[in-house]
Amino acid sequence: MAEVKKQMKYILVTGGVISGVGKGIISSSIGVLLKNNGYKVTAIKIDPYLNIDAGTFSPYEHGEVFVLDDGGEVDLDLGNYERFLNVRLTRDNNITTGKMFKHVLEKERRGDYCGKTVQMIPHFTDAIIDWVERVAKIPVDGTTDVPDVCIIELGGTIGDIEGMPFLSAFEKFQRPRFKDHMMNVHVSLIMHPDATGEPKTKPMQNSVRNLRAAGLVPDLLICRSSQPLEFRLREKVAAFGLVDLEQVIGVHDVSNIYKVPLLLQDQGVLDHAVHKLHLPTVPTQVVRSLRFNMTHWSKLSELIDSYSEEVRIALVGKYVKFEDAYASLNKALSHAAIHSKRKLKIKFVDSELLEMPVKVGHQAQADAAWEAVHNAHGIIVPGGFDKRGVEGMINACKYARENKVPFLGVCLGMQCAAIEYARNVLGIEGANSTEFQQDLTERQKVIIDMPEHGVASKGLGGTMRLGSRTTAFLTQDCVLRKLYGRDEVQERHRHRYEVNPSIVPELSRRGLLFVGMGVDESNIHEAVLATTKSSADLMKMAHDQQRKESLLGKITELCHRGGDGVVRPAVRMEMLELEGHPYFVGAQFHPEYLSLPLMPSPPFLGLLLAASGQLESSLTDVAKNENSLKTVAGEVVEGFSKISLSA
Repeated sequence: MAEVKKQMKYILVTGGVISGVGKGIISSSIGVLLKNNGYKVTAIKIDPYLNIDAGTFSPYEHGEVFVLDDGGEVDLDLGNYERFLNVRLTRDNNITTGKMFKHVLEKERRGDYCGKTVQMIPHFTDAIIDWVERVAKIPVDGTTDVPDVCIIELGGTIGDIEGMPFLSAFEKFQRPRFKDHMMNVHVSLIMHPDATGEPKTKPMQNSVRNLRAAGLVPDLLICRSSQPLEFRLREKVAAFGLVDLEQVIGVHDVSNIYKVPLLLQDQGVLDHAVHKLHLPTVPTQVVRSLRFNMTHWSKLSELIDSYSEEVRIALVGKYVKFEDAYASLNKALSHAAIHSKRKLKIKFVDSELLEMPVKVGHQAQADAAWEAVHNAHGIIVPGGFDKRGVEGMINACKYARENKVPFLGVCLGMQCAAIEYARNVLGIEGANSTEFQQDLTERQKVIIDMPEHGVASKGLGGTMRLGSRTTAFLTQDCVLRKLYGRDEVQERHRHRYEVNPSIVPELSRRGLLFVGMGVDESNIHEAVLATTKSSADLMKMAHDQQRKESLLGKITELCHRGGDGVVRPAVRMEMLELEGHPYFVGAQFHPEYLSLPLMPSPPFLGLLLAASGQLESSLTDVAKNENSLKTVAGEVVEGFSKISLSA
């Protein structure tokens, strides 16, 4: 008998009234319900703007730019999907109008349309559906299994002109033949104006009306509100939305986002999805055998709120006026706090306020900023671009170094730590980065650009060192190696500048040790790997003789052998640690991108453990058990169970 072809099912999540209503968390939470009940889930985010990708956005536009394994620069909602669902997505899981126009026009130029007039309907809308159907079948959970359900989040709000082509494309699934292939979930806001003193449903009613006018019928109406939704309001929304009462789902503000899937579960969202999409029933024994199910998820949500002992982290950055600019970093800190058994308090400090001299009229704000730094148990200096606020970040690095405050520098943060050390320990007056100052002497060039990522000829978009790259530890006798528990790690990158290898041996001899290096200069999405003999030789040398006494010699030799990344593979400075400091580390990569609630990022976990006075004892446990995060943070469910019992 021929094998029955698996039919992909889709859940389209749309939004109304305002953008930022919570579609990303709702989409991720629906995925959690499905995955933790035995279904395989993937996700696609549609952003109806003309940009090809998110790579050239200011953080103040849409928040942080999230980076995937393949180097895709995408919307931050894909970070939510990966963290909630523990999947690895690709650049094709983020669709933009610009990307689709480029795709269609390339087909037209090749003659794929055989001389036809290329139109929005059907050519553009068909291209959208073809893209979605292709990407939905890509395995994302580390297996070769095709997903059962693809969750599609449409950015923006219903009624936006930018989103109309995508709504037209999904009208296909309103035909009788495809009706059980797609479920439409509409998320909207129940307004609660102070002037009226009572909640108002009219804006939501209008958004549902606009959705129906666009040709889509909602299967679930999810009402976002500050307080639990009253029964009378549910009745009103159901009546005006032309849906049954059980199709109206309330999602109010909760103490932590991990409670949202539980709200949806309590209101029967999983049953709605199974019924609407005709999903096969998953045997009870299969659900119980899952390494992580909704029972574990419930315990996780309770655990987060159970800690009372506070740990304060000062985040000294350039974009602190908009918290979403550091969305993944904030999440990584919260993940580490769970496993450190602490209540996390993040104090956002504008790095410009730490600069000297203080700007006229800003003394009070500067004093408050420094007070926040002085009161912090730990300091993190994150990534960023351009020179604004950089001197304040460098001052924060100096304060953490001199006062032995636990410190983590990420990307630009690590570069600032190297600049500060060169200025104040090596005595290099005017040491800086060529990103901020072009007329530096060779001695002053602590941070340099990478020649193979030339902006002048290629432009800004997609020209950085992006995606997952390998870092090899040069020694086992360092904190980060003990936290990771591996000789080699894969982390995601997003940078155009690097620490100058020519100054690294001198920095290391004075105590700023570069304990991890990488050499891979490929763009993964081009499927070109660094397999030259010289690259292999450099990596072999990094792994050989991982002993403390050989570290300085190895650093010097690697920096000497490395090339410019064009003619010869370059050695990249990936991790640093300061000798004699409780916890002063830097990472050129962005470890926050791979942090998960049950598997926190090791550099962030180290920061929180050091800030709460637990690092030394935790590393002692690691040494005794000859492992890393299995003891400190747990490994998925097994580790979570240990933490739950001891919390």
